[in-house]
Amino acid sequence: MEIRAKLKGYRMGARKGRAVADQIRLKSCAEALDILRHSPRGAGRPIEKLLRSALANAEEQNARHSAGIDLDNLYVKTIVVDEGPRNWRIRPRAQGRAAWINKATSHVSVVLDER
Repeated sequence: MEIRAKLKGYRMGARKGRAVADQIRLKSCAEALDILRHSPRGAGRPIEKLLRSALANAEEQNARHSAGIDLDNLYVKTIVVDEGPRNWRIRPRAQGRAAWINKATSHVSVVLDER
């Protein structure tokens, strides 16, 4: 039984998030949490919180529906970091010009499954 969790509109570039997501794909949840906890990249913390949310979803589903999920055998089946909408700002520059600044956002979705 698959367990899903999503993080939408987080202020991080998709490429930076994918670099972290690639490290934990197909790893057990305990190993993935350990990797994310010690990751020097900024995207490690929000992805760690998302993974913890997915584990809480699994625990709740197990308790509510008696789904029979063994929480120790869960692994990260898929994790996808997609681009979200870009927010923009205008920054004043010299001689009355303006520079556009794009603020990237990302949508992260994770799917856990049992081995």
